[in-house]
Formats: sequence, C-alpha cells, structure tokens
Amino acid sequence: MPVSETFPPTDVAIARPVPVQIVGRIPVQSVRPLVDDGQRPAKSVEGEWFTVAARVFREGHSSVNATAVLRDPQGRDHHFPMHIDNEGLSWWSAPVRADRTGMWTYRVEGWSDPVATWQHDAGIKVPAGLDVEMMLEEGARVYERALAELPAGVDGAALAHLVTTLRDTGRDPEERFWAASAPDVLAVLAAHPLREFVSPSAAYPLLVERQRALYGAWYEIFPRSEGATFDPETGTWTSGTFRTAAERLPAIADMGFDVVYLTPIHPIGRVNRKGPNNSLVAGPDDPGSPYAIGAAEGGHDAIHPDLGTFDDFDYFVARAAELGMEVALDIALQCAPDHPWVTSHPEFFTTRADGTIAYAENPPKKYQDIYPLNFDNAPQSAYAEMRRVIQVWLDHGVRIFRVDNPHTKPVQFWQWLIADVAKDYPETIWLSEAFTKPAMMAALASAGFQQSYTYYAWRNAKWELEEYVKELATDSAAFMRPSFWPTTHDILTPYMQYGGPTAWQLRAALAATLVPTYGIYAGYELMENIARPGVEEQIDNEKYQFKDRHWADYEPGGPKAGRSLASYLRKLNQIRRAHPALHWLRNITFHHCNDDNVIAFSKTTIVDTADGSQYRDTILVIANVDPHSTRETTVNLDMPALGMRWDQSFTATDLLIGHSWTWGASNFVRLGPGTQPVHIIHVTG
Repeated sequence: MPVSETFPPTDVAIARPVPVQIVGRIPVQSVRPLVDDGQRPAKSVEGEWFTVAARVFREGHSSVNATAVLRDPQGRDHHFPMHIDNEGLSWWSAPVRADRTGMWTYRVEGWSDPVATWQHDAGIKVPAGLDVEMMLEEGARVYERALAELPAGVDGAALAHLVTTLRDTGRDPEERFWAASAPDVLAVLAAHPLREFVSPSAAYPLLVERQRALYGAWYEIFPRSEGATFDPETGTWTSGTFRTAAERLPAIADMGFDVVYLTPIHPIGRVNRKGPNNSLVAGPDDPGSPYAIGAAEGGHDAIHPDLGTFDDFDYFVARAAELGMEVALDIALQCAPDHPWVTSHPEFFTTRADGTIAYAENPPKKYQDIYPLNFDNAPQSAYAEMRRVIQVWLDHGVRIFRVDNPHTKPVQFWQWLIADVAKDYPETIWLSEAFTKPAMMAALASAGFQQSYTYYAWRNAKWELEEYVKELATDSAAFMRPSFWPTTHDILTPYMQYGGPTAWQLRAALAATLVPTYGIYAGYELMENIARPGVEEQIDNEKYQFKDRHWADYEPGGPKAGRSLASYLRKLNQIRRAHPALHWLRNITFHHCNDDNVIAFSKTTIVDTADGSQYRDTILVIANVDPHSTRETTVNLDMPALGMRWDQSFTATDLLIGHSWTWGASNFVRLGPGTQPVHIIHVTG
C-alpha cells in the first residue's frame, strides 16, 4: 500500500487541542485522567475499568451531582453515575469501562439534583413539623417531573405510586416522606435520574485498544540460535533458521507464552563487525550483532540469508499463530556501515568534520559497527522510508513491534509513524525499549507506544517496588503500560547474578503478577547468571555469537532433567490465564507486612460470565524479596480491599503448591530459600 503523503508529521494527530471551556451553569473542573492537557488520548483496553474524576460544585445549598459519559466510536453515549469522594473538596469519581476498541471520548457532566435537594430539605422540615404539607406537595411535583421524563418503555409505577402517597393527607406525614426511600423508587431514579442544568466538561479523547496491548506474556529468542549446531571437528557453527526456530515454538507455547519476540532478522554488516563478547575483531565465521543491520544482501526490509526466505518467515508466523501466539519483531532503526542506505540515502546520517559518518556512542560504550540515523537532515524522505519498511513486515503478518532505543529518535517521528500505521492497522502494538529519563519514557508512551519497558530490573527492595508500581498503576496508567522483564539480552543485574535459583523464581513471579505484561529472555529457564566482567550482561553474549542451549537435555529423561524453570514458568502463566484479576494494571492494593523484606499485594476484579452472572476474582501475592535468607513475619491485610469485613475469614489457596489455609486479617508467613520465596494465593469464600 502507498505510504501516507500527509506531512509534516505534526499534521497527523489523534486529537486536536481542547478549546477553552466557558464555565457551565454547574462548574466542572480538573477532569482526570488527562494526558498532555487533553491533546493526546488517555488509553485503555476493551473491558478495562478505570476511574474518571472531576471537581463538581455549585453555588448555594442546592444538591449537585455528576455523571461520567463515554461516547463510543458510533456516537452512542454510555453513562456512569459518579459518587462524591471528598465533599469538602468537591471531588467526584466513577469507575468506567469501554466495551470495544476504537477512538472514544469521555466527559463529566455536572448537574443540579432536584430530588436530592428536596430529600435534604424535607428530611429536616417534615420531622420538625415545619411547612409539612407544602414540602410534601413540592416533593410530589419533583417526582411528577421525574416520572414525565422517564424514557419510553421504562416502568414508572413506583414513581406514580409515590406521587399519590405524598399527596395522601390521610396518612402520617413522616410515613409519606419515607415512602420516597422505597427501594423500587431509588432503583428507578438511580437508572434514570432527574437532571437539571446539565453542564458538560470538554470531551477528551480515549483510545481503546485490544487486550494484548495491556496483557500478555512475552518470550524473546535469537532465531539464529534456535537450531544452531556446532561442529567440533571444524570449529564452525551452522546457523539456525526460521524452520528450526519453529521447532522450538511448541515448547514456548506449552509454557503458556502469548508473544514470541524475535531480535532483528536482517542481514548483518561486515564492516567493523563485532566478535564474541563485544570484541573489536571478528573472525571470518563470527555472525556479528543482529543490531548492526544491513549488508550487500539488503537492509531493514530484507531477511538474513542464513535464516531463510520470506516464505520461511511466513511459515514461522503461521506456526506461532497455530499455537496461539503472536510474533513480535524487533525494529532497530540503525545501520551497519555497509547498509544500502549509506550509499542510497547518505542524507540519513550525520557526517563529521573529517567527512566520516559518525558511529553510535553512549559513553563509555562505543558501537563502531552501527551508524545512527539522523531524522533532521531530510525528514520527509526519512520518515517515508521508515514507513515503507514497516509496511513490509505488516504485509507479512506482524502486528507487534518491539522498538530498540526509540528515545534516540524524535518523539515527533514516533507519533507520526504509529498514528499512520494505525489508520489501516489499528490492532498494531508497539513496545518502547527506552531505558532513559522518565520524561522521555512518558513522552514516548503518550505519543503512541502501547507498552513500555521499565526500571523493574533495578527495583529490588520492597519499598522500591511498592513506590514504583503505585506510580505505574495510578499517575501514569492513563498513557503508559508497563512491561516487566527480570533480564534481557542486555541486562543481567547483580541481583540475578548472585541471588541463586530463589532470585530467578521470585523475579519471574513478581513480574508476572505485579503488572499485566511481562517477558523473559530465552535461557531464563536455565538461570544463566554469569556476567561478562565489568558489565551487567551475559558472558558469551548471544548478541555476538550463536548459542546452543541443548534444550533436549532438560526434558524428562534428559541428563539435566529437573534443572529448568520451565515447569515453574508454565505454572505462572497458567495462573495468569485462569485469573482475570491479573490481567489488569490499576486494580492493585498493597498490604502491610512487619518485615521490610516481605511484600504483599492483591488484585481483584469483578468478572462477567456468559450467563449474565458475576463473580469476584481475587489474587493475593506475598513474597520475600531477600533471596538469601528465610523470613518470618505477620501479614496484615486490608480486608475491605479483598471485598470482606474486617472480622471475616477466607480460604487461602496457594496456586503454586496447592495448599490451602484459613486466613483472616492477620496471618503468619514463612518464606525464603528454605521453603518457597512467594505465595500466589487465590482468595475464596
């Protein structure tokens, strides 16, 4: 398909600036959530509950009320009654959700509430014997109006009976007044309130996306390593291919992963190719880094010949789909010195004073095998060429892109590219791999990235995790969706190097339950924990060489059977799939533990069933974040957050080991290497 000719990219926007609002009859202020002052959409996924809040008030003593209104892509309004959170500060809120994908809007309507005003005034005067008949007649007139405004087809019998009762002078006045509190009357008015002076806020954009944008389990592979073989006689490697990598897919699917993420699959440059462990000299058989993209065989729109053809790639994508998984492709917008663009588009690069092209640097790191792109020299042609490349992979069925170092490219470019792709492929998901300053991470997320890598790998202490996850689940949840990775091909923290098997179990469990999307890098099952000296990454890093992990050795009957975390990861993913509470981000509550090394949190949601009924799904996680010692402590639970009374007990079933206990508000736990590092508990009854 042709690339959009809309340019400059600032002309392609999901939302226009919100006009200045004149204060309505009922003032509505400080609507939340709000992304970039309403110029960018807040985000949710279909079925996700989130909170809309605002300040709503009025003059005098008459009662005020508020409604959150979501307008769907077809122009239909969906109303959600708001409740007062802080009467003194006039804060109102409502949980809301959208039931389908597309561009929605949300607004808050403030309105005068004549029914509540009458109930307040009559509730004082009637018992005191003041203006009794006049108050009851005024009430009858208010409810007559409410009855007259009921939509066609709504049963108004309860309101009609109330009007008659209020005017029945043969009955006790207080009895007539309390008839207005009858359940059937309250039910009708809750669904169809009498609203006066309805004053809407501005309508703000809401982008509702498919659930994979929020929830999923990712598994990263270097496709060239899956099926790679080493010949000890010649000392040479034979690369894996898409066909051999496809043979690994059933095992990945069996562990319960939803997304298979491929590191770059393009031809690799030969000029300044890196050798093992990032050495500056590569041997003739060293494969080089797949992030040094481009050679005589092609660039970002080509496949490395060793991996196969486009037919082989299509087979891999189709096989993953058969197994219930999607394929995510790594997009690294950078070039090897022998990339075709260096000669066909020299304007895409930065030329130094001596006439050479600048290679990538992140002092003290140097990437002599990579030329960064410069989007400012010729933005129109650069943007169009990047869009053409993405189209190649869209045409081959890819709908998820993991983007390498997006913070080194203009935010403006990503806003344009993601929006342009979404015109025809709104289901596309982009993951931002931006380990950078918070402002840039937030800007990329609000510009369009559906998911973002985070600082999870370096947040190990209880207080760090609690503080960080609270921020992710509240302040930034409207625009940034976190993806938690304990390790990656670039990251192996000291915690993982020295924490032993307990650390690997714990960090996977926390990643899988704290947030809806998490991922692991191939080899996590084997707890590969040896770092290259001086850096936080694997020794013999797969970025620079082939790796044969001999997966068959870890299968039942193999010489290393029982040494893999595959069954543990399978159990985690089974728990995630079975419990919708773990599919959401904003529903987390932290509980108090007496030990500063033990963290406790719960997630709960109301689940709609096919027969129209509902049930509450609640998961409680308790973990010892110290991988070196066993801890004993008391966990004090916020029982209302679990949907229970403070004096209530419940059945706590550990889904990892299958044991059950009767628990209450305070419970003793013992966790650590000598027992198990984490409880994942299903709360019932």
